[in-house]
Amino acid sequence: MIKATKADRDLVVDILVEAFEPIREDNSINFVVKQDHKRHQRMRVLMEYLFDKSFRTGAIYISDNRASCLLITYSNKDNFSFSKLYSTLRLAFKCIGIFRVAKVLRRQKIIQRNYPKTAYIRPMIFAVKQEFKGGVTAPRLVLQVYDAFRDNKLPVIVDAASEQNVKLYQKFGLEIFNTENGLGFPIYLMKMHGVPQKKAS
Repeated sequence: MIKATKADRDLVVDILVEAFEPIREDNSINFVVKQDHKRHQRMRVLMEYLFDKSFRTGAIYISDNRASCLLITYSNKDNFSFSKLYSTLRLAFKCIGIFRVAKVLRRQKIIQRNYPKTAYIRPMIFAVKQEFKGGVTAPRLVLQVYDAFRDNKLPVIVDAASEQNVKLYQKFGLEIFNTENGLGFPIYLMKMHGVPQKKAS
């Protein structure tokens, strides 16, 4: 497992775009990205935004074969900064589309009501390159991140639209505590109250 630096930005964005661009059905990514002839460019803007947010407020992990990534944020570190403001405005104008911002903010409000008022960790997005789907790359990365956070005491909260990711998260102890259906597709809210400690052997 590799902890990403700023130099890995293009690599992480490439992994995310490759994983999500072929998906055309309703999901959280397609809900945010304006669906027009600039879809590819708009999706890159979204993934750059997610990288920048995670790098600023959390951590980004890449698999050793550089084919999978997991982006994490800490809720108590998402403070105001000019870089955050610039990144948010760029997302609104170049990805969402200014006339769709209210719709996306409504989605965020629906999701956010499921999150605690206290500090928590949020695995924000997780992806693997198409050619490595179904293999060990993605589960291995999740396991390595899981082990790295074994001493964590904060609750871990995830919102996932992909049933495949839901099943993977469930293997690592996250449980569905609510499902939001108000956006035309289900979003599964999952949580773990701290990472369970390993049992003594």
